[in-house]
Order: sequence, then C-alpha cells, then structure tokens
Amino acid sequence: MENKSRLVEGKATPRGAYPHIKRAGDFLFISGTSSRLPDNTFAGVHKIDEMGTTHLDIKEQTRAVLENIKDYLDTEGATMADVVDVTTFLVNMNDFGGYNQVYSEYFNAATGPARTTVAVHQLPHPNLVVEIKAMAYKPLK
Repeated sequence: MENKSRLVEGKATPRGAYPHIKRAGDFLFISGTSSRLPDNTFAGVHKIDEMGTTHLDIKEQTRAVLENIKDYLDTEGATMADVVDVTTFLVNMNDFGGYNQVYSEYFNAATGPARTTVAVHQLPHPNLVVEIKAMAYKPLK
C-alpha cells in the first residue's frame, strides 16, 4: 500500500506538523484547510473602516477553501468528484446559508460526498470563519 504525505508548493505552509494531503492506498485525506494564502493573509477578510473594523466573508472564505482542496487533490490526479466525505467547521452557524450556497457550486446531493457541519468555538486564527477537511477515493493505477 502506498502511503505518502505531501506539502503542496505555492500554498500556505501548514501551521503544525501535518501535510496538506496524505495518500493511504486508494484514499486521499485532506487536512483541515482554511482560506489562508501563501503570504499568511486570508481570503474573505475585508477592512471596512479606518478604525480597523473587518468583515469576514463566509462565501469568499468557503470558495477559497474549496479551491485549495481542489488544488491539493489535483496533485494526486484526483478531482472534487472523487471526494467521498467532508467535515466542515463553522465558527458561527449563522454563516451556514452562505457556506451552503458556495458548497453547492462544487457538490450536489445526488453525486456529492457525505457531509458533516459543526459549529466550533474558534479556529486557529481570528480571521477564519470556516475550515474544511475532506477524504477522497482515487485508486492507484
């Protein structure tokens, strides 16, 4: 059984001892993924006034997370169609509607993965409102 971990070039470096993606045989495991960019800024964070007030955009963050996951899968020749399970962590369940709207651009109920969405007290940075981990099935040739 092939067992390898991979850091994906051009993506934000993980903030701990874990890879972006790990292959275990025919399964791919995507570590919890955020909207953090390679320069340590975040997609979906907008300053809205000179006092430093910010707006955290759940739709923009969700799209950035799913695009990161898509890129991680690509390194193993997989696509979003290969995803079989998703776990999403939201800081605020009031963001569920916006998250769900963007999620449905990538997956649908008929062919998409199983999914669990939970509320959490906080994520590793105060600018984060969503984190997603995923598992895909992509047999080795």
